[in-house]
Amino acid sequence: MDEVSLNTDPVVDDDVDGFEIEGDCGMTECISQSGVIQGENPFPPAVGMEFDSYEDVYYFYNCYAKEQGFGVRVSNTWYRKSKERYRGKLSCSSAGFKKKSEANRPRPETRTGCPAMIKFRLMENKRWRIIEVELEHNHLISPTSGKFYKSHKLVGLGTKRALQLDGAEEVQKVRLFRTEILDVEGDGSAEVTDGEFRTHDQSNQLRLKEGDAQAIHNYFSHLQLIDPNFFYVVDLNEKGCLRYLFWTNARSRVAYGYFGDVVAIDTTCLTDKYEVPVVSFVGVNHHGQSVLLGCGLLASETVESYTWLFRAWLTCMLGHPPQVVITDQCRTLQTAISDVFPRASHCLYLPRIMRKVPEKLGGLYEYEAIRMALNSAVYYSLRPEEFEATWEDMVQHHGIRDHMWLQMLYEDRRRWVPVYLKEIFLAGMIPTQPNEVVESFFDGYLDKHTSLKEFLDKYDQALQANYQMEALADMDSRNSGFMLKSRCYFELQLAKLYTNDILKKFEREVEGMYSCFSTRQINAEGHVITYMVREQIEVNRNRRETRDFEVLYNATEMEVLCVCGLFNFRGYLCRHALSILHQNGMEEIPPQYILSRWRKDIKRSYVLNHSCGGIDINNPVHRYDHLYKCIMQVVEEGRKSQDRYKDTIQALDQILSKLHLVEGHL
Repeated sequence: MDEVSLNTDPVVDDDVDGFEIEGDCGMTECISQSGVIQGENPFPPAVGMEFDSYEDVYYFYNCYAKEQGFGVRVSNTWYRKSKERYRGKLSCSSAGFKKKSEANRPRPETRTGCPAMIKFRLMENKRWRIIEVELEHNHLISPTSGKFYKSHKLVGLGTKRALQLDGAEEVQKVRLFRTEILDVEGDGSAEVTDGEFRTHDQSNQLRLKEGDAQAIHNYFSHLQLIDPNFFYVVDLNEKGCLRYLFWTNARSRVAYGYFGDVVAIDTTCLTDKYEVPVVSFVGVNHHGQSVLLGCGLLASETVESYTWLFRAWLTCMLGHPPQVVITDQCRTLQTAISDVFPRASHCLYLPRIMRKVPEKLGGLYEYEAIRMALNSAVYYSLRPEEFEATWEDMVQHHGIRDHMWLQMLYEDRRRWVPVYLKEIFLAGMIPTQPNEVVESFFDGYLDKHTSLKEFLDKYDQALQANYQMEALADMDSRNSGFMLKSRCYFELQLAKLYTNDILKKFEREVEGMYSCFSTRQINAEGHVITYMVREQIEVNRNRRETRDFEVLYNATEMEVLCVCGLFNFRGYLCRHALSILHQNGMEEIPPQYILSRWRKDIKRSYVLNHSCGGIDINNPVHRYDHLYKCIMQVVEEGRKSQDRYKDTIQALDQILSKLHLVEGHL
């Protein structure tokens, strides 16, 4: 059997037509120096990526090319009449074909007409955006051959420059393993030596104290060793100083596949001026526990910084956006989210808004009456028109129509008032009752004065505690029987399917069925019957009030819909809907209301799935890449104990022997 080598000689073109450019070459300053490109890219180019300059695009693509094992050529650059560049195309060095030569001994053809390329253009915001990408090559490429290509021997922006420090400021070092964009201008303000950036404190950068940068370096180095799928990306300011940072691990990336429908972006530490300006991406698992989906550090609260962070996170999650994004109320956040997650429902975190009421309204005359009226409008309105009537009565009666904060709340009402969110599945991540809150993921591990070094230590503690809580809850749900308070068949049904924590919450609705003391049919239209369920509820703490809840029931489709909206808020049916199902002789909850995200019988593996879906087994490069990812899974399992290590070595020896045997028979 002929052996296919992935280490084929690279195509190197030393002819003067190595760069085909329409107009003057804008890369002259960048490529006329000597040196070697530094850094790696965490992900391939994708449509929508943005960069600060033409040169940054070239540097990014060239780093990616070096990592993959091919060279880069500037195919075209388009200019306006003002000689301003507005469009460009970078191609694989094997793109096109050489011009025919009339020489006696013409050089052999080394190009293959390779289609791999990126196209990018200057946008209105003066940033360069990738608008078209082709990643496939028509020839073999190998990472080990990248160092031979001409483009990889040329210095891109962000490499060796002199660092200028004012006075005796301490130099801090941040090692860059992988970066998306190196946003460094040629002003001699940053030095990169062997992959290290030296930074000093300025306004548009993270304020690192002594030892912080080394702590980041040590922690990320450690994570890379134990987690080959650990992901992070950094961004630098114009001085080459660390400005933004994003990271996440393999477990979080897998968890997003299970629980990525609703994601809360917690910016509390940034907006409340914590010493560590961390932004966290949080979901909720099958026990209703918070699960971390990624973290970032930002130097500022700007549209640019949030947009960068959200795009980095979305790229890490393979471009699959969540259905719902929950944030604090902030116009800057709203702009960035509408740009990065245009199809997601953007909701505002209700408890955070209500906690601001004493601060914003506490000085008003009759504050307590205003607070109670606001609570009544927000928490106890069943329909939008009911909320708006209560709100109008409040602002009219107390003469607060012109209050700026209340005006802003009313403009955003469709993003935070529960009555407007009933059509959006929230998985219990927005509390809809007074005095109900969801704790921050880092509660107990992070406060305003926690240092960055201390946070990195506690970060790992928080993760391990979270993993342990989930493991214990898994074991409890699978191995111990849940003590049912009733013999209701709905409860018996879900006890076999749902985790104990979710079952406890559902149990309150089962108990609440018995407080629904009046159920009557009020309308029938086709297959849909409208019922009115009456219940006594507690309003404003000690006061009880009788409320009517409208429930629609379709026996043909086995659909039930209550005006309270609990199913979308929490992920399980309310007492009013259960009462109607019970009245109509239903002995089981219809299957569309049994959600897989709460089930205990689904085995959730937190190892990245490197299945062969989408792999072209006829392509040796694809085979190599897929086998490498698969073997890393074996390495991860084999390192966990001495016995596993020995079994892994033995199994690998057997595989090699089998492959050699197969090769000998061909």
